[in-house]
Amino acid sequence: MKKLTKDLVPVLRAAALHHQSGELAHAERLYREVLAHDPNHPKAAFLLGVLGMGSGRFDEAVEMFTRAATLEPSEAVFHMNLGGALRRVGRYPEAATALGRAIALKPDLAEAHYHLGLLRAKTNDPNGAIASLERAAELKIKRLPGPLRGEHEREGRAEPRPVLAAFARALAEIGMSVGLDGETETAMALLRRALEHDANLGGAHCEIGNMLAQLDRHDEAIASYRRALEIDPSLTGVHGNVASALSALGRIDEAIPAYRRSLAMSPADAAQHSSLVFHLHFDPKCDARAILEEARRWDERHAAPLAGAIAPHRNDRSPERRLRVGYVSPDFRHHANSHFFLPLLAQHDRRRFEIFCYASVASPDDLTDRTRERVDHWRNVVSLDHASAAAVIREDGIDVLVDLTMHAKHNRLLVFARKPAPVQIAWLAYPGTTGLSTMDYRITDPFLDPPGSDDRDVYAEASLRLPDTFWCYDPLTSDVEVDALPTRSKGRVTFGCLNAFCKVNEGVVALWSRVLHEEAGSRFVLLAGAGRAAEPVLARFEAHGIAADRIELVGRQPRPAYLATYRDIDVCLDTLPYNGHTTSLDALWMGVPVVTMVGQTVVGRAGLGQAMNLGLPELVARTQDEYVAIAAGLAKDLDRLAALRASLRARMESSPLMDAPRFARNLEGAYREAWRRWCASV
Repeated sequence: MKKLTKDLVPVLRAAALHHQSGELAHAERLYREVLAHDPNHPKAAFLLGVLGMGSGRFDEAVEMFTRAATLEPSEAVFHMNLGGALRRVGRYPEAATALGRAIALKPDLAEAHYHLGLLRAKTNDPNGAIASLERAAELKIKRLPGPLRGEHEREGRAEPRPVLAAFARALAEIGMSVGLDGETETAMALLRRALEHDANLGGAHCEIGNMLAQLDRHDEAIASYRRALEIDPSLTGVHGNVASALSALGRIDEAIPAYRRSLAMSPADAAQHSSLVFHLHFDPKCDARAILEEARRWDERHAAPLAGAIAPHRNDRSPERRLRVGYVSPDFRHHANSHFFLPLLAQHDRRRFEIFCYASVASPDDLTDRTRERVDHWRNVVSLDHASAAAVIREDGIDVLVDLTMHAKHNRLLVFARKPAPVQIAWLAYPGTTGLSTMDYRITDPFLDPPGSDDRDVYAEASLRLPDTFWCYDPLTSDVEVDALPTRSKGRVTFGCLNAFCKVNEGVVALWSRVLHEEAGSRFVLLAGAGRAAEPVLARFEAHGIAADRIELVGRQPRPAYLATYRDIDVCLDTLPYNGHTTSLDALWMGVPVVTMVGQTVVGRAGLGQAMNLGLPELVARTQDEYVAIAAGLAKDLDRLAALRASLRARMESSPLMDAPRFARNLEGAYREAWRRWCASV
């Protein structure tokens, strides 16, 4: 390999040290410095490609790996990484060529066989994929020391052999990695092969459970999780997986105790504790004060111990200057939050606000790129721990830091616990509270939290009320048009709900069943798993006298197909205690009215706010009897339904719910008010 000139050797060494310690921005700057002095140095190009892969800049990674492999054509690792990058950008024939070259140069390079297996899985060659991945496992165990080293072909003997156990573990590890790469079916096949060799791999059972959960086969997932715990009770996090699967089945009354058991076994696990806090919002028995109490326990246990290290903020206290606003999220990607965040970014006043995004996006996509293009500064913090991410934010001099995740998955609340900005605000993931003493404000609106209510009884933060709405919606597509009212052609009314099934508790099923009894012959379209997963769902309706043939279950779909499903629904029925948020706006966009009921907690007043912003208070019930009457009344008034079908999209477009400039000014006004208060504080 080409040698660096003497003065660049310490630069490359320093870059590698920064890279290893997770200081990726520093490492990248130094790698680029090396290439600026010596554009033809393959190792610097290669390592810059590795950084590009880690941050989702796959096209740049292809460019750097190509340069490295061209400059050093005998280096198998360069070709192997090039093949992996080419696969990520969909250039499959070129990827196959690069991986073939890597294997020709170094036939025992396990990682090259691994990447070839992923490529074959992606190109519909399942048998080839399994063969390549098993070869990767064989080569992996050859690296092991002493008695574990050997060929697994000898495994035909009946007695256990160390090499057989090692091969099973290697298969399981590769299966887990394949699953993380998105090839779920191939990963499960590998994990099951591993279990054929060693049925007592608890981690393999757990990972199969995770993949079954991804496929909405939650009953099977629970069985796999419980088998994993039988084998290895030390897998404490698996209790949380069981809880999540129970929640996804709408069995929230079982899920909450399971979350508490998981937390009792791992009391220092902030992520498990966040899952409990978040899922309390779905429990009909849990009121706002109980949610706040658990959120404050989270703060006391995980955040408060960090308070002593918070340094004073030196930000310029000029109240009207241009502010640095930072947004923190793992969901700058295809995610419900993008329907609200992207229209805001497009309308931010850049003369008055300088916008930063701190992205913890594990799998970037085209919406990640769209988000990056709309901000002044993009910081990829996915590989940084909470302390390091907070240090980056403080170094950037952020004035107002906005959390977009709260207690939802992959949150960075422990960044906010370190108070890297003088003003910290929670918004978007859901209206509610974080419980953090370091979170100054939360965003709300006059329907979610009517003026005059005593917010500090149920929220840890002070409330900043926007004048119209918490949401500013963009469907992010214009390709799916509204169809005619389906009941006109089908001769029956179809109710529906495409909310996540975790919102469908037993009380909701009972309420919906009352509506179906009221409207004889009607049908119901519901988002839930198909196959074996459908049986318990249908049984719950049958327990309320609703025959299975009146229920149509649909699975998760790409967004255009999901939106098109609303063409078969006449009236949507909302969930309680957690209303539909994005899903209800999707329904309204597709011309389908949503019958809602006002709940006792803030997440149950979303339907009220959306209906009021559309000028449709008649869709809002205060009691279950009103809810049934409104739904049945719409089903009987087809002229009214048809008029709503024809007008709802235009009504949405002219309402505050889709007025992005107005929403941006209102939110910026809230930021400015919060900033002025800090400037005026001692």
